[in-house]
Amino acid sequence: MDLRGRRAVVTGSTSGIGLGIAEALAMNGCDIVLNGFGTNAGIEAVRTQMEQSHGVKVIYLGADISQPEECRLLIERALACLGGVDILVNNAGIQQVAPIEHFPKERWDAILATNLSAVFHLTAAVLPKMRESGYGRILNIASVHGLVGSRDKSAYIAAKHGVVGLTKVVALETAGRGITCNAICPGWVLTPLVEAQLNERMDREGLDRHMAEKSLLNEKQPSGQFTRAGEIGSLAVFLCSDAAANITGAALPIDGGWTAQ
Repeated sequence: MDLRGRRAVVTGSTSGIGLGIAEALAMNGCDIVLNGFGTNAGIEAVRTQMEQSHGVKVIYLGADISQPEECRLLIERALACLGGVDILVNNAGIQQVAPIEHFPKERWDAILATNLSAVFHLTAAVLPKMRESGYGRILNIASVHGLVGSRDKSAYIAAKHGVVGLTKVVALETAGRGITCNAICPGWVLTPLVEAQLNERMDREGLDRHMAEKSLLNEKQPSGQFTRAGEIGSLAVFLCSDAAANITGAALPIDGGWTAQ
């Protein structure tokens, strides 16, 4: 899985799944553009550690990807800083939980902008250079909720289903050109989004942490275990490698059996 010389942009990569993917790509030789929120000191610590640990170039480019023009600018700056972008990982996402009739309309707009429209704008910006070079890997972190529904998550699920559909369109438009586009669909992963749901469940049901985790997992994920960010990173590395050159347009669950039910 040698990715030396490749250059990757990973959105939402200052923590959680995105950081796990960025670490895995860097470990296998990729130069990395980090993007996400956090304190300056915290982001610099992540950037320095990754660069020194793996001997690759790691830079941080801030951008609010809910804004179309900032998506396009992020790719322009990445191209200028690294000389090219071979891999794009659309990972950044936000969440809101509420019944449809009580769902705040501004949160609907924000979730669609960040979780779906940003994938379109970043992909559209990076594809011309990928076509020019004859190589590209686009990975969209779509979530198991790109494949199935759940209550009270209308905007998130609408966006993630859209990401799966967009993945297929990009795969068809780039087929046979050395470019692939796939979606990774994780189940429960201990990210800040899931941490918030665990805390809400602990408060609502009066559970301790262990019981809240067990309750959450037992509802959906037959394995009874959280998927780790590093596992998603390993799958991402495989999909970016030459071994996966003929895998495109796929939506790959990593969900402990959630979608097998």
